[in-house]
Parts: sequence; structure tokens; C-alpha cells
Amino acid sequence: QVQLVESGGGLVQAGESLRLSCAASGRAFSSYTMAWFRQAPGREREFLATIKTSGTRTNYADSVKDRFTISRDNSKSTVYLQMNSLKPEDTAVYYCAADPSPYYLRTSPNHYDYWGQGTQVTVSS
Repeated sequence: QVQLVESGGGLVQAGESLRLSCAASGRAFSSYTMAWFRQAPGREREFLATIKTSGTRTNYADSVKDRFTISRDNSKSTVYLQMNSLKPEDTAVYYCAADPSPYYLRTSPNHYDYWGQGTQVTVSS
């Protein structure tokens, strides 16, 4: 198993940036595909980005691919989400997730077995 803890959320103005972190503990972090999702009130959980175990391949949702960047540091057991040019519609709880399969870059939350508790991001206009 792996335990995930997100940090870095907060209140920012439109156009500003934030970097979220997700620290992992437990079973070898480097063996998991990692991803970020978000969920706004009254909406389904939305895929944002995923990164393979080595960090060499990534996949993004169209809605964020020009503004958000996922990365990982396996030596620190941490995955990051750099978010630039934030918009009010980016307001949500942001979650990191771990997929035990190292082979795919999957976008459905159903494939991710482990989740953090979430961190709130609020973007004011």
C-alpha cells in the first residue's frame, strides 16, 4: 500500500500560479503511476494529468494541458502539479492518486487504488 498526502493548495487570484505537492509513504513510490484529479462541488471527479513511473511519459486533460505540468521526484517520493494562469473555474479540491499498474497512463479514477485526502484550491476573479 501507499499513503498520499497533498499540500500546497490555497487562495489565489486569477492569473496566478500554485504548485501542489503529494508526498507518498509506504510501498515503493517509484513503482506507481501517479495522477492528479480535481472535484468541484456538485461535479464529478475530473482527470487532470498522469505520469509514468520513470517520469518520462505524461498525459493531460485538454482543459489544462497548456497550463498545468505534472512531474515527480522518485528520490523524494513526491509528485507535483505546477498550475499556471489559474482561472476561477479551476476552483476545486485537488487529489493525487496512485495506480499500481506501471504500464498505462489511465484517465479514469476507477483505475487508481490509492488517494490522498485532497487540498483546496480557490481562484478568485
